[in-house]
Amino acid sequence: MENAPSTSANMLGVLVWIFTWWLSEAVPMPVTSMSPLFLFPLFGISSSDEVAQSYMDDVIALVLGSFILALAVEHYNIHRRLALNITLLFCGDPLNPPLLLLGICATTFFVSMWLHNCAATVMMMPVATGILQRLPSRTNSGHRNQENNNSSDNLVTNFCKAVVLGVIYSASIGGMSTLTGTGVNLILIGMWKSYFPHEKAISFSTWSSFAFPLALVIFLALWAILCLFYCRKGSTRALSSYLDKTHLKRELDLLGPMTFAEKMILTVFSILVVLWMTRSITEDIPGWGSLFGGRAGDGTVSVMMATLLFIIPNKKQPGEKLMDWNKCKKLPWNIILLLGAGFAIADGFRSSGLADVLSRALNFLENAPYLAIAPAVCLISGTLTEFITSNNATTTIMVPLLIEIAKTMHIHPLLLMISGAIGSQFAFLLPTSTPSNVVGFTTGHIEIKDMIKTGLPLKIAGIVALSFLMPTLGPMVFGTDKPVNNVSTNYLHMCG
Repeated sequence: MENAPSTSANMLGVLVWIFTWWLSEAVPMPVTSMSPLFLFPLFGISSSDEVAQSYMDDVIALVLGSFILALAVEHYNIHRRLALNITLLFCGDPLNPPLLLLGICATTFFVSMWLHNCAATVMMMPVATGILQRLPSRTNSGHRNQENNNSSDNLVTNFCKAVVLGVIYSASIGGMSTLTGTGVNLILIGMWKSYFPHEKAISFSTWSSFAFPLALVIFLALWAILCLFYCRKGSTRALSSYLDKTHLKRELDLLGPMTFAEKMILTVFSILVVLWMTRSITEDIPGWGSLFGGRAGDGTVSVMMATLLFIIPNKKQPGEKLMDWNKCKKLPWNIILLLGAGFAIADGFRSSGLADVLSRALNFLENAPYLAIAPAVCLISGTLTEFITSNNATTTIMVPLLIEIAKTMHIHPLLLMISGAIGSQFAFLLPTSTPSNVVGFTTGHIEIKDMIKTGLPLKIAGIVALSFLMPTLGPMVFGTDKPVNNVSTNYLHMCG
């Protein structure tokens, strides 16, 4: 590092400063996320205008629009109606506990595809615990003979654990499948755009073409694990006297018929999803984005459709719209600022020359096999998140480093970038690993040993699935089989 330019040394010092604040929470994370706005200009890394631009681009616009829509869905209780309908469909007659568990988990998975996974957990957990409230409480169950694993009380307790674990893990897994499901995916595509501006951007549909099959495989593994550990023989008999379709129908009837406002929000949301999926389809079928010369992005339509919510009346009170700004006070600015900080760090990492310094330091990995590196990347990212408690922060730390490792190994950067970003979401072991885990743990239905018992095989399944699909499905979706020299040359050109 002695021969490194002073700017790269300054950048390294700033990174240590920012990450220390993130990890220690000596300063609130949103405030830490704003620190590049004054640290970068003061230490000569970039100008104030340059760093400020990182805090508002198409990705940030995508987040803003989707969060406003999510607040509208929450305000009108649409998520609860959806959850009850799908759960009622899967309940079975007579009761089928594995099928009911699948319905609850699948609903959470679906909701988390379009909302932030923490928001999806917060929305779905009351629905899940509302179902569990009809079951006998766990009081005194700990004093019973634990060897009698097939007793009615133990079977009921195990099913409660399965439902809560299923909700928190399904939310994390569902969030992987779309760009709007979690901030990690947005950080990843933002850094890809920042580091490789001349490469094809990763669109909503492109990401889902890879991430949805991956998430589906991991989701099925989750369901199998939960059924194996918690839905044992005799569960149907133990649960049928407490839980049936009557309760679910009663809950649904209390919501009443769908209002005009609910129908309009679902319509706007559906149109937005269609626009996201069709902006850029294939090279032969360019999508509607080509009509605007590629100037319109996913953030464009996200904000446009969110704006409609402030124009369309809700037909409840004269002059009242579907949304007003007072309802938007709950916008998660902490996540938006964290995304901006991640993009600013990515730009500073490159412009300061620190990327070149790291690249030279990692030459020893040149001959390392991908199949040895990829699982290790997933494991390290996931383990970091277990303790950092923010997969967004983990991704921000890991991705710039992974780009340098990929360059050294002469492989497509996305092979490691995606492994690191998705791997950071495999934080299934501790209650404090993610906000979703905290929500589940506070219900009182699960303990740390339950999370480790379920989370460890789930983490292994996720790493195996990702390590297999990235080199097989990845080339078809992201073009990661293109000659490495093209990527490396482009990268070197940008680093100048």
